[in-house]
Amino acid sequence: MSSQSRLDRAYKNAKVIPFDNTSKFILFSDCHRGDNSFADEFANNRNIYIHALKHYYKEGFTYYELGDGDELWENINFSMLLRAHKDVYDLLQLFYKENRLQMIWGNHDMVYRDKAYVKKHLSYYLDHKLNKEVPLFPGITFEEAIVLKHEITSQEIFLLHGHQADFMNYNGWRIHRFLVRILWRPLQVIGILDPTSPAHNYKETIRVERRIKKWILKQKNKLTVMGHTHRPRFPEPGGTALFNDGSCVHPRCITGIEIDHGTIALIKWQISTTEDGILRIVRSVLEGPRKLTDFITE
Repeated sequence: MSSQSRLDRAYKNAKVIPFDNTSKFILFSDCHRGDNSFADEFANNRNIYIHALKHYYKEGFTYYELGDGDELWENINFSMLLRAHKDVYDLLQLFYKENRLQMIWGNHDMVYRDKAYVKKHLSYYLDHKLNKEVPLFPGITFEEAIVLKHEITSQEIFLLHGHQADFMNYNGWRIHRFLVRILWRPLQVIGILDPTSPAHNYKETIRVERRIKKWILKQKNKLTVMGHTHRPRFPEPGGTALFNDGSCVHPRCITGIEIDHGTIALIKWQISTTEDGILRIVRSVLEGPRKLTDFITE
């Protein structure tokens, strides 16, 4: 099956969610939440991520995670991640309880396409203080893709991880998982990164983006938001409508896409220093905001 066929199938089977000009969404991907060891890239930006999520929860945003939220190539099971980042999952649980959490699986958490696995590992967890199982995300589902459809204009926003355009990370993910878990994880501790990953290989990034752009143009330039490559992208109106929210494992910052009251923007959260030498976490707009309707094509 070609990358175009995989993208067609993801779009055809995507969960459709209506929205309007009062809707507020924050899109993050590639958090790669790990076990808080030296190999856990998420740990470096953990405080930034928590601060950003608290802001979006308070402001009434719905959180969309576009794949690779959990690092399940380097780590054997979800319980390792929960122990390392319990406060993060407690925060995500607040979104979930208010029906403000939507999850997409990527190549590093592709086990979540198995509903039985999700039910077994994410529904409940053992609370050692209470010495009993308590709910975490009971009934949660992970999608391959989601289509946001505007209730008035019928404009669609196609959300996916993006590894559908990457044969080895989609069909051969078990091979990659084995190599990462056995080979690259120990090397990562001393600073050697996986050269086959699009996040660390510019040529592979370009190939993945080219395949998705080809699909977008066949779909009359459908507005599409992806992750996977870790490279933030925000096109100009009239260009190929491929957006990328970046990742949460950039050095000292996280990036994402905000969709807010009919507009779209690429944003960054980072630690900044005031003139008094005080460290604080700040949000900045990298691109936009632009009206979603600027990207409608006939």
